[in-house]
Amino acid sequence: MRFAKLAALALVASVSFAHGAFAASPENTLIIKLKDGDVQIALRPDLAPKHVERLKELAKEGAYDGVAFHRVIPDFMAQTGDVQYGKEGGNEAMAGMGGSDKPDLPAEFSKTEKFHRGTVGMARSQNPNSANSQFFIMFAPYPSLDGQYTIVGQVESGMEFIDNIKKGRASNNGSVANPDRMISVRTGDQQ
Repeated sequence: MRFAKLAALALVASVSFAHGAFAASPENTLIIKLKDGDVQIALRPDLAPKHVERLKELAKEGAYDGVAFHRVIPDFMAQTGDVQYGKEGGNEAMAGMGGSDKPDLPAEFSKTEKFHRGTVGMARSQNPNSANSQFFIMFAPYPSLDGQYTIVGQVESGMEFIDNIKKGRASNNGSVANPDRMISVRTGDQQ
């Protein structure tokens, strides 16, 4: 009987963990200030330590402040994080083509975690080892991404503000004219 209770608790914990009930420590929490409110993301260093460290490093440098959501596709995802071209007043026509001045990262694909609503993943080119600074937040499940892109976190609160981000046209691969931006991005221990 005791074993059955422990097994049931473990199952509940794993289901909760997989669907965003993971409570990250302040240093592993990313807070994105948007025009409508704050989005809190629980980062997952257990899945992708190098990618999580990169996001935290860029956030602490202020590199993400003012960066556009340059590609937003309804019922799919919102992409941002091009710190090279995505800043207002920069070469916005190139947004989505750049990264940071840091080296690209080797893939840290998960075999167990899936892309569902609120999952945060790293954008990359056709090369699996090309993620740098760009990331995306899922509006809905997208199984074809599972095991193909690095998962770095899960939205814990503020998903309604992600839903409000200005969308692009599907006919233009989600490219957004006059895009919404991340006002600021900080880790929870910077607050």
